[in-house]
Amino acid sequence: MSRFALPATLIATLLSGAIFGFFYAWVCSTMWGLDAADPRVAIAAMQAMNASVRNMVFAPAFFATPFVLGLAALCCWRPSRRAAGLLALAAVLYLGGGMGLTMAVNVPMNEALAALPVPETPEAARAIWQDYSQPWQMWNQIRALVSGLTLALAALALWSLGAAGQRRPA
Repeated sequence: MSRFALPATLIATLLSGAIFGFFYAWVCSTMWGLDAADPRVAIAAMQAMNASVRNMVFAPAFFATPFVLGLAALCCWRPSRRAAGLLALAAVLYLGGGMGLTMAVNVPMNEALAALPVPETPEAARAIWQDYSQPWQMWNQIRALVSGLTLALAALALWSLGAAGQRRPA
């Protein structure tokens, strides 16, 4: 199984980077852009984005990341226990703070927003958007931070695995 350690760790790192980038983009551009738009437009746009995000491009990064991290940890056990530990920690961290937080907080918020018709008055739309956007962004920032830490741990595991390979006699 250790011959799969490097490819599994590389794939785990790439998936971790993909999901971190996804959450990070919402932090630094998407939500700021929606906040700057007419709230009726922001609500309709967010409803459309949430309806479209469940797709085969997004699914591997979101759903497979903790499992690939865990598999990589198992593959790394013999060549580098340090890499295995970092990957296992990354898997648990993302499972709870990335995937778990999304399912427990952001998805219910998205579903509640999706159930609303776009308000007809700007005042009603502004109130709905402010009640939604601010807490959603706070939770998303936490997801982004956790996913960034997951990526850092996976990258450290990849580096540690390479360092462990260099220490072995040829």
